[in-house]
Amino acid sequence: MQKIMAASILLALGLQACVPGSVPVTALPLPTDSIAMIVTEGLNTASRLEQLGGEPCPGSDFTCVTIEVPLDHVHPDGRTLKVTFGVLPAAGERKGMFVIATGGPGTSGLLSADAYTAAFDPSIPGQFDIVFFDQRGMGLSGGLQCADAAAVFYRADWDASTSAGETVLTQTAKTFAEDCVKEMGTPESLPYLGTDQAIEDLETFRELLGVDTFWLYGESYGTQYAQAYAAAHPERLAGLLLDGAVDLTLSGIDFYVTQAQAFNDSLVMTLAACNADALCASDMNADALTVYDSLAARLKESPLPFHFPLPSGAKETRWFTFSDLETSASSSMYSEGTRMIFLRALASYARNEDLVSMARVYYHALALDPETLEAIPDPSYSDAIYYAVECQDYGYFSGSPEERAEEYLRAGDAIDSSVPRFSSIFYGDLPCAFWPNAATRNERPAPLTASGIPTIVLNGTADPATPYAGARAVFSRLEDGYFVTETGGPHVIFGWGNACVDDLVTDFLAAGRTPAREVNCDGVVANDFVLLAPLSATDFESPLEALASADDEIYYLPEYFSWDYESPIHIGCPFGGMLSVEAADQGEKFTLESCAFSDGFAMTGQGIYNYDEGVFVLKVLVSGIADGMLTYTRDADYQLSVTGTYDGAEVNLSE
Repeated sequence: MQKIMAASILLALGLQACVPGSVPVTALPLPTDSIAMIVTEGLNTASRLEQLGGEPCPGSDFTCVTIEVPLDHVHPDGRTLKVTFGVLPAAGERKGMFVIATGGPGTSGLLSADAYTAAFDPSIPGQFDIVFFDQRGMGLSGGLQCADAAAVFYRADWDASTSAGETVLTQTAKTFAEDCVKEMGTPESLPYLGTDQAIEDLETFRELLGVDTFWLYGESYGTQYAQAYAAAHPERLAGLLLDGAVDLTLSGIDFYVTQAQAFNDSLVMTLAACNADALCASDMNADALTVYDSLAARLKESPLPFHFPLPSGAKETRWFTFSDLETSASSSMYSEGTRMIFLRALASYARNEDLVSMARVYYHALALDPETLEAIPDPSYSDAIYYAVECQDYGYFSGSPEERAEEYLRAGDAIDSSVPRFSSIFYGDLPCAFWPNAATRNERPAPLTASGIPTIVLNGTADPATPYAGARAVFSRLEDGYFVTETGGPHVIFGWGNACVDDLVTDFLAAGRTPAREVNCDGVVANDFVLLAPLSATDFESPLEALASADDEIYYLPEYFSWDYESPIHIGCPFGGMLSVEAADQGEKFTLESCAFSDGFAMTGQGIYNYDEGVFVLKVLVSGIADGMLTYTRDADYQLSVTGTYDGAEVNLSE
């Protein structure tokens, strides 16, 4: 359980779109004898994968194997579906198999496999066969999507603090449930997409590979998956890692109570971090919490207009709502970098009530094209699978759909009055009241003790989606548990570059060393603030300062910051003109047409970011308060320089 009114925040590298449609279901029976016997003993991993029909995963170093599994593992009736796993065989002497269960539910493990593995210490892919997978129904395991229904759902008003608001929210949830199922084609697999079925797909794959025991890492929802697997098949695990841990003993309602509070707390920490950062405090020019709450209060009364710049150079009048603000803020709480980008958007509003930057954050959160406001297909994430799994894993009351929805709303009354911000998050699973075949049982699994399995629990104190208290509760029940805390930190803390965290996990896997029972790692809530570009270019002391500011503005545009590195993007610049970015042979190509981030400094030209050299070069004609022809360079050591002519004078500056 993780998803909060936002599209996937994972960067998808080397994506190939999956075609939406129902999960393929066949009537071919599985063999009745041991599946593991299909694999010849003594074969290495590559040979086993070849024997199982493995083929290169699209655009990836992994080998994909598609296996046929019972549609219903609990009561098999001959119907099957296909699930795809990706394997990267150990580069050196093999120690075992390391399986990664990604978050969501509804993320594509296969599309994140190469990016995740690149962040591992080389000893991990050196010693382990690395395994990712697309959970049944997702990506290459079915491609179920309802992006259009989700775009409408998340743009609706989620304010349940009034009777009228409750009525609107209930109808919104009902319409979404109906439209989402219709959009994915009402697949036969729909009642069988829950975690209890999905973990048995992994068990089938383990048997096919002939692996006796393995190491399992789960992040966010993946900890829900990993704990369920550990409870069902404890004898198969050599080690367990739970990163951003979900406390499965909590009901859905109780979990959402803690999560709404955690999002509130994460936002408060982020705003406090701004106050403590001299540059952020300077741009905000007021207490950051006061700025946020004042904006929220204004939007509660009525939406505010803003003028959004289009790539054509025109500006379109749009409206920003209270729900839009909560979506923008909540989606930004997942990492230190996105928190800082949110603070820049809030500071832009504080400076001159400009909501364009906040709108950019909002559009990215919902995977909307900023120009057309249409949903952008995202093969790495599926709202359809999120709810298909969530509404099977958690039961919400009993009775008719309307009765269940009413009980859900009444359970939220206390939240609406007690949580000052983000009470709307509590209603994230309201569509489950109307979801076909949704669970109504409210019993929760027994606490996981993981007897005989060394288990590391990891969590950041600023984690909004999987609250820190829940992770500590999971750790407290383990027979052989270890708890790694990062002060501040992102949602899910392994692989983000914090050496304290990453080294402990690497030692656990590669060297077999467990950490101390509790380890505290230093972290931050938000990255160091980067000043906004001034409104007027007259504030720049030199053309180098102007180009460095433009460099920062480009980098921290939400459209670019979380770019998929594949699909061309076209962005309307704040003071006119257009910026486009596309993949190039050597890295990235930038095209600017009269693009101005500060009034009076319009740039026309091209830039290249060379991945191999780590160098960004921008060659532009400049017009506005002065004309010029400038070449700007940022090298791999972040040394900046500019040469050329500006305002009739030769320029040769560096810092």
